[in-house]
Amino acid sequence: MPMEGDPTSLVKVVHLLCLSTAWGMQVWMTFIAGFVLIREVSRHTFGLVQSKLFPFYFYAVLGCSFLNLALYAMYHPRELLSSGETLQISLFFICMVLAAVNARWFSPTTTKAMLKMQEIEKEHGLGLEVGLQAQREAYQKLREQDPKYRGLRQKFFRYHGLSSLCNLVSVLATGVNLCCAALHLHAL
Repeated sequence: MPMEGDPTSLVKVVHLLCLSTAWGMQVWMTFIAGFVLIREVSRHTFGLVQSKLFPFYFYAVLGCSFLNLALYAMYHPRELLSSGETLQISLFFICMVLAAVNARWFSPTTTKAMLKMQEIEKEHGLGLEVGLQAQREAYQKLREQDPKYRGLRQKFFRYHGLSSLCNLVSVLATGVNLCCAALHLHAL
């Protein structure tokens, strides 16, 4: 059911708040939080913190993307969409799908592999060092000697890479939508 007329001020505020909240979370989680944590806490603490933050983050982005898509679609009937509006509605949908895939599949799979890896690392006295470069040789030796650990590590990096790719595409899509919103502040 397309809505008639211009959106109310409340709808515009809610739309902009959801869009800016998603953007702020994405920029913080993608470009700041991880880099600060990896330099300041042990590897296992870093992994634990990330495993607790990411599900909340992905579901929050999913919620914001859903609300943005719903509000935008209500005031932009499909039959009347311009190419720019089609791009925006598509980007909202892409963000929503990518956040859902991350929340329900990639993030839990990555976390499970990480926790199993951490168990093996603890057995070998690893994981308490701060930073990625510390004890690099010990991790290399563990990979060479333990095929189970090597397999878990491959699985971890495969799903972590897919999750990161989805997240980066989502950040880009939200950024484009934010630019479009800024260029059309008079409308939704």
